[in-house]
Amino acid sequence: MRKRPDLLAGEDLPAEPQQRRSLEKRRKLKAAGLALFGEKGYERTSIEEIARRAKLAVGGFYLHFDSKRQLLLTLMDELLEKLSRLDLQPGNETSSSVQDGLRSLLARAFSHDLLYLGAYRAWQEAVLSDPGLVEKQEAIQVWTTARVVSLFKTLQGLPGSRKDVDVPGLARVMDSFFWSLLGQAAVLPKTKLNQSIDSSAHLIYHALFADSRVEPPRP
Repeated sequence: MRKRPDLLAGEDLPAEPQQRRSLEKRRKLKAAGLALFGEKGYERTSIEEIARRAKLAVGGFYLHFDSKRQLLLTLMDELLEKLSRLDLQPGNETSSSVQDGLRSLLARAFSHDLLYLGAYRAWQEAVLSDPGLVEKQEAIQVWTTARVVSLFKTLQGLPGSRKDVDVPGLARVMDSFFWSLLGQAAVLPKTKLNQSIDSSAHLIYHALFADSRVEPPRP
C-alpha cells in the first residue's frame, strides 16, 4: 500500500512541545482553528481570532505555528493520519452482505472526515491561491485513489464479482465523489448525507457485482 503523503515535510514547524501545559495550549489552538475554519473559511479567519477563541495571547500562537497555513497543514495531516489507520478490508466487516459491509465502511470513513470538516473547507479555499498546496492536494488524491483501487480489487476477488470492470477508472470517479461530498457536508442535513453514503455503497456494489444476492465468504 502506498504511504500517505506527509503534508508537514519541509514546512519547518516549531518543535512540538513536551510539557503537558504546552501540549494543552497547542490542542486548544487546533480546536479553535478547526472551528473557525468551519465557520468562516480560510481567508476570513485571522490568527488573532484563533488565539482569542483558544483563550491565549497572539504570541502563544506563534510558539506553536509560524502561520495560519502551518496550522491548516497540521490539521489536514492529522486527517490523513486517521484515514491511513482506517481498515479498508471488507472481509473484516461483520455485516451480513457485501453491500452492508461497504455501507458500514463508508460511514466509518466519513465519521473521521467530518471531524475535520472545517479544515477541509479551509483547505479547498487555500488551495486556490497556493501552488505549494496544489502539489500536496495532488499527492493526497493519488494516495486516496490508490486506497480505493485496493479496496475495489479486494472486492473483485469475492464470488460473483464482475471481472471486466475498469477498477482504476471507477476508483477515480468514486474518490472524487467522496471528496466532493465531504465538501458539501457542512450544508447537507444529516439525513441527506446518510442517503448519499447509502447511494454510494449501492452504486459501488452494483458496479462490481453481477448478482445482488452474493454473500461474502464466512470467516
